Formats: sequence, C-alpha cells, structure tokens
Amino acid sequence: MIQRFIELGEGYSDLYELLEIAKTNENRLAQMLAFHTKLNDKDVTSLAVVLTPAKEGNFQPIYICREGIPNPHITPNKRFELFTATAGELGKKVIQMDVKPSTFFAEKDLFFQYLIGILRLNHLIPPMK
Repeated sequence: MIQRFIELGEGYSDLYELLEIAKTNENRLAQMLAFHTKLNDKDVTSLAVVLTPAKEGNFQPIYICREGIPNPHITPNKRFELFTATAGELGKKVIQMDVKPSTFFAEKDLFFQYLIGILRLNHLIPPMK
C-alpha cells in the first residue's frame, strides 16, 4: 500500500479545506491527528486527516496542514478548537503526539517518511504490504 502525505498549506485558510476533506469523506475517515513540535523557538502544531484507501487502487492519502498552527497546549487557539470540534462531530478523537520539526530533515519527503514510520509503529495506519 502506498501511503503519502498531501500538504495543503500551513493551516490558515487551508485548514477549512482540511476540515471539508474530513467531512465529505466521513465514510473513509480513519484518523484525525495533531503533531506538536518546536520550530524556530515556537511551539507549533501540524494537523492531519488520514483517509482509508479507495476501493480501487492501493493508495492511502494523509492530508496535512504543516507547522502553521500554535500548539494549543501552550497557546489555545480557535483553529485547533475547530479541528477538535469537527473530530467530535465525526465520531473521532484527535490523536496527539510530539514529533521532530520538518527542519530537522534535509528534505520535506524525509520528514513525511518519518511521520509515516511513527504512524505505522503506533498502528494508526497499516504496515506496507
């Protein structure tokens, strides 16, 4: 199975697109995630939505708004509250975890592979077949 991150942006107006993806794909919604990190001395959060693979094909999309939202445990904010409220409406809990920042990696794709490894290790997405 191919699992790939699809970056929408940093979570400003594109957060609404992320929420719309979750709502319109409610029947495929697998997880709603929050990755907390420290980037340039700022506590930030990435929000992500994991969908189950489509019936045809072997592709599992993970949509993400990367490192643009303040960490809600340090600075409470409406964007995270909206994400959490949407998760509740859809019968999901937001799974939160601390991760390394994307700047730790030489390329953004390596950062996404790191996150995929964490998600597989925690059984939040299936292992590669």
